[in-house]
Amino acid sequence: MIQFSINKTIFLQALNVTKRAISSKNAIPILSTVKISVTSEGITLTGSNGQISIEHYISTQDENAGLLISSPGSILLEAGFFINVVSSMPDLVLDFAEIEQKQIVLTSGKSEITLKGKDSEQYPRLQEVPTSKPLILETSTLRQTINETAFAASTQESRPILTGVHFVLTEHKNLKTVATDSHRMSQRKLELDTSGDDFDVVIPSRSLREFTAVFTDDIETVEVFFSNNQILFRSESISFYTRLLEGTYPDTDRLIPVEYKTTVVFNTSSLRHSMERARLLSNATQNGTVKLEITNSIVSAHVNSPEVGRVNEELDTVEVLGEDLVISFNPTYLIEALKATTSEQVKISFISSVRPFTLVPNNDGEDFIQLITPVRTN
Repeated sequence: MIQFSINKTIFLQALNVTKRAISSKNAIPILSTVKISVTSEGITLTGSNGQISIEHYISTQDENAGLLISSPGSILLEAGFFINVVSSMPDLVLDFAEIEQKQIVLTSGKSEITLKGKDSEQYPRLQEVPTSKPLILETSTLRQTINETAFAASTQESRPILTGVHFVLTEHKNLKTVATDSHRMSQRKLELDTSGDDFDVVIPSRSLREFTAVFTDDIETVEVFFSNNQILFRSESISFYTRLLEGTYPDTDRLIPVEYKTTVVFNTSSLRHSMERARLLSNATQNGTVKLEITNSIVSAHVNSPEVGRVNEELDTVEVLGEDLVISFNPTYLIEALKATTSEQVKISFISSVRPFTLVPNNDGEDFIQLITPVRTN
């Protein structure tokens, strides 16, 4: 029968991390619970929704946790309900004791609450991932790569493979990350400081967004392990499992043009603000587009909505080279591309009004390219 006491704040933090893998509406009702496993060394909290699973370990060695374990065991508790109860407890120290028939008593200060639990044997076993030869990545690098690409993945389940981000490691250290929803694409290449076995996997973008929420920058490095159909990200206290998407990712390299007719360098934030102004009106138009005109090195944005009004704005540019051009596109795609760019200036390159245009940081240090498909307006 489980018995331990713990610092409420630390316990709550760990529960909230684990809860990110738990959804209240699940086809398998038992997955709305959190599994609490206690050994003499520490506590492991487990949450899963079938797609991602999180294990959070709290060690008796962690001085901040103030964890004192009197008796080991394991139990399942309704996650949302249990977390609300823990957070409402009055004192900094929380006592957790299991009594008969899978019930637990939580005591804190003068408050005592009894909750009904379930037998932990009902919980599905997490599929194991072999943990030899990890690839070690800096958390900040991985988070940045995800932020630069995952937003471009599709949200439509009609082509499931496009809802993921394609991660490819070649020559043991060259990492390429790509996402596309067939209207836009974002690709990041970088050389890793560490080396690992080559891989080619597609990770659901939803899982990656949860990863960035769970692995904050104060966790310096993360170990990465693969099995046939899932991937494990592991730090000292957190194990984050996600299923991989099955299928072959389309060849995106062939989409990237090699020659351009027109290039314009913009200040990133200035262009973004201009596009946000244009979008206010383009949202009210039938096709939701903004028209960009490049004439005699002057670049201007136009939106005409018969219902609402129109926008005509000459855009600030740093440099304009090449031929005149008129092109229409969805401003949301450009705004999101600009949000993903950390450089102060961006270079946008065009071929024609019907071919995709590219967006790259206006500095040589980064290998980061985004592609946006124009909208034909006749």
